[in-house]
Amino acid sequence: MRKLTVDLRPGEYAVARLHSTDAVPAALLAPGDGALVSVTRTGEELSVVCPVDSAPDGARVEAGWRLLTVRGPLAFTLTGIMAALSNELAAAGVSLFALSTYDTDHLLVRADDLDRAVAALREAGHEVPGV
Repeated sequence: MRKLTVDLRPGEYAVARLHSTDAVPAALLAPGDGALVSVTRTGEELSVVCPVDSAPDGARVEAGWRLLTVRGPLAFTLTGIMAALSNELAAAGVSLFALSTYDTDHLLVRADDLDRAVAALREAGHEVPGV
């Protein structure tokens, strides 16, 4: 596995669940400060990842997440990045919420697990600057 640079993004994040037929709150999609916002709809739910202070009203909210972003862009031909990172975190006992965008991969870890997550990534040879 190639060694990656993984950046800790500022602030606390939330994972929120709305009903599958709820409208996406427009404020989530407005241009802002560059914070990650992800909206996924399935037949069963509308799932949102966003800064904790942007969590939609009326949603079931799991707060207390920190965001680690693999420095990209990553080519679509690369394989095993998410598998390697999740295995390294699992071996350290750190659960995660993973998502990918066009350019890169993102890992949310509980704030209480952040130090262990960073240590595990560094131990595996990845760079986690500024932490």
